[in-house]
Amino acid sequence: MSNSVPSINDREFNQFKSWIYKRAGINLTPAKKSLVAGRLYKRLKHYDIPSYGDYFKMIMDEGNKNELQWALDLLTTNETYFYREPNHFDFLVKHIIPTVSASGQFRIWSAASSSGEEAYTIAMMLMEKMGDGNWSVFGSDISEQILSHARRAQFPLVKARNLPEMLLRKYCLKGVGNKEGFLMVQSALRSKVDFKNINLIERIPNVGLFDVIFLRNVMIYFDTATKQKVMQNLLPHLKPGGYFIISHSESLNGVCDALKLVSPSIYQKS
Repeated sequence: MSNSVPSINDREFNQFKSWIYKRAGINLTPAKKSLVAGRLYKRLKHYDIPSYGDYFKMIMDEGNKNELQWALDLLTTNETYFYREPNHFDFLVKHIIPTVSASGQFRIWSAASSSGEEAYTIAMMLMEKMGDGNWSVFGSDISEQILSHARRAQFPLVKARNLPEMLLRKYCLKGVGNKEGFLMVQSALRSKVDFKNINLIERIPNVGLFDVIFLRNVMIYFDTATKQKVMQNLLPHLKPGGYFIISHSESLNGVCDALKLVSPSIYQKS
């Protein structure tokens, strides 16, 4: 095999497109062909498999559930970083946290948490304003592999390039030696964050009720029907009066009428 990434033909691409839509609700457009080829090529190379079609046949084999999960992880993992879209965290600090009852439990769900940067950023905001109180952050993702990274809580320093210096110094440990260039989220913060493998287009397990749900930078990969299904699955887990936060590049127009817009990309349940 050449060191260059071979192209994926239309038939092979459509096989993966159909599978990932059924499995994760992600609608891959033809513009994603090179991305699919680039992410899967490392597995072709690993097994010395000559084509994407042969690899697809291999992962569909009943005995290859681990490799099936690996392919799913490769095609569903998206880049994230600390303090992404800071307006949402400002709203959380200024408008949501001040209304929290001191006697009740306060829970936030990072519903597409990827490697955990969003969940840990939320936890920093809560620790700053509520101390080590009765609050918790729950993170979920479809990729078990990426969740293992989230639980480990070690990140390249570049992932924290937008994080205010004060928060970086207060809640993160700087790596030294062979960990130079990395950070680790401190244990007191990690203890307030839990992660679970959840597929949002399938029946949601009993995770309880939340005051705030973050679902950012994932709906852009869904068609309208899938967005509606995801919202139907998530909304029963949002408390009345709770907030639902999506990315600034996303919209719930024509998707959900059970929420009212209270600020750009921030909704509230009646």
